Amino acid sequence: MSQRTADAPTPVINTFKPTWAAIAKSLVAGGVAGGLSRTAVAPLERLKILMQVQGNEKIYKGVWQGLVHIGRNEGIKGLMKGNFANCVRIVPNSAVKFLTYEHFSRAISDRKLAETGNGQLTPFLRLVAGAGAGIIAMSATYPLDMVRGRLTVQATGSTQYRGLIHATMEIIRQEGGSALYKGWLPSVIGVIPYVGLNFAVYETAKVWLLQQHNMKDERDLSVVSRLGCGALAGSIGQTVAYPFDVARRRLQVSGWVGAQQLHAECGQVVAYKGMMDCFVRTVREEGMGALFKGLGPNYLKVVPSIAIAFVSYEQIKDFLGVEFRISD
Repeated sequence: MSQRTADAPTPVINTFKPTWAAIAKSLVAGGVAGGLSRTAVAPLERLKILMQVQGNEKIYKGVWQGLVHIGRNEGIKGLMKGNFANCVRIVPNSAVKFLTYEHFSRAISDRKLAETGNGQLTPFLRLVAGAGAGIIAMSATYPLDMVRGRLTVQATGSTQYRGLIHATMEIIRQEGGSALYKGWLPSVIGVIPYVGLNFAVYETAKVWLLQQHNMKDERDLSVVSRLGCGALAGSIGQTVAYPFDVARRRLQVSGWVGAQQLHAECGQVVAYKGMMDCFVRTVREEGMGALFKGLGPNYLKVVPSIAIAFVSYEQIKDFLGVEFRISD
């Protein structure tokens, strides 16, 4: 019978299980972080969606011109249009996303520790955990995102949708319950690199900074350093996934008369048959650049948004005294 040698000890697996109180605090921190990050950039979020949906007859031609146009025609309320619905969606989305990522990364780390004796996550494993968390969070809250997209595009003064609940009921009544999941497929495909890279780049950048400055605890990093890590993560993730975000928005308003002023074909509202039809027609009719419409305001939006989300999440968790963190 072979025996373990003294120089090959059995790895000790971290069996720490977060308490229900810690889980609840983590959900609160994730929800608040999501609401803060999106509200801070709400005008840019609305402009991005309007630019994504519009066709060749461009009403919104740039960031400054677009914001001025909205402000002049719709006022401050127009700049914040759709933000309440977005927060209703993003608060549970962000809460579930952060919590799920922590549990996925912990499970992967424990398994790696048991198999190799080293539980340190590689950038690829962080991407896998982030992608899984993104798919679950996005799918759980997708109907809210679809309704929010309609409310954001709807022209000021239109009474077709009078609010979040009314819009939801009208969409179901006129288009069926499945309409709430229009654009879901490109969203799933896009969320894999987007959320996956967000977490992978953010965590890897923090580890690199810790090594560069001979630090052992990520809490020793300054808020500015963590904001920089978040900004880098957001810009990389969004660039890779952006064409899928454009397809998602176009599919969400596909066949809807409310979007006719922004995108029409021979005077008729544009309707797509599915994700591939949306990609093919968009490129054929408007060129490859159409897949990146709204990327300018999106960069201005996503860099501070992702940075604020990550840092505020960690700061709120510290304030609440949560026992575990993303990088534990």
